[in-house]
Amino acid sequence: MLEKRHNMVDLGPDGKFTELKEITQWISESRINKAVTFSTPVYKSLIKDFWNSASVIEVDGTELIQGQVNQVNVNVSPDIQNTVLELQDDPNAPYSVPIMCTRGCLLWMKCTGDIFNSQINKGDLPIHYKFLLHVLIQCISNTRAGYDMAGNDLVGLMVALVLNKPFSIPKYIYANMKENMKRTGGVQQGISSGCILDFCK
Repeated sequence: MLEKRHNMVDLGPDGKFTELKEITQWISESRINKAVTFSTPVYKSLIKDFWNSASVIEVDGTELIQGQVNQVNVNVSPDIQNTVLELQDDPNAPYSVPIMCTRGCLLWMKCTGDIFNSQINKGDLPIHYKFLLHVLIQCISNTRAGYDMAGNDLVGLMVALVLNKPFSIPKYIYANMKENMKRTGGVQQGISSGCILDFCK
C-alpha cells in the first residue's frame, strides 16, 4: 500500500490556517522544513523489508544501520540523514536537552499539564506550541500509536528548536531507529566497507 502522506504535514497556503500563520511560517523557514513537508512515495512493503533485514554495522570506524530494500543495501547514518533532510546540524551537537531546561521552557510556554511527567500531552500547550509538537510527533518521533503524547526526549527537541539551542536531529532520529530495532529483531554486526553499496534517496 502506498502511504501518500507518510511522515509529513501540510503547512497550508497563506491564510488557510489564520491562527497558525505565524508558527507555520516559522516552520517553513526553519531547518526542519524539508523533514516535515517533503512528499515522496512510501510503500509499506519496502519499509517492512528494511526493518526485517536491518542490522547495526560498522564501516571504517563509523556506525550505521543497514537494511535491504528490493535486494539493495540501504545505509542510514546521522551524516546521511543530515544531508538528505537538509538539516545542516552540527555533527558534534548533542541530541538531548537537560530535563530542567525542558521543564523551565514548558513553564515559559505556559504548559497547563504536569511538567514532571515523563510525557506531555500536546493539548496542554498554547495553540502555536501545540501545533509545533503535533508536527514533531507526526514527522520525527518514534511513536507507533497515538499522536497526543510526547516523551521528554521529543519535547526536548521542541525546546531546542524554540530556544535555538544546539541539537542534532539526525542523531536523535538515528537513536530512535536503533531503539526501533529492538522491536523488529535487528542485530549488531561487523562488515567490511567493500561489501556496502551506499544508497539513500
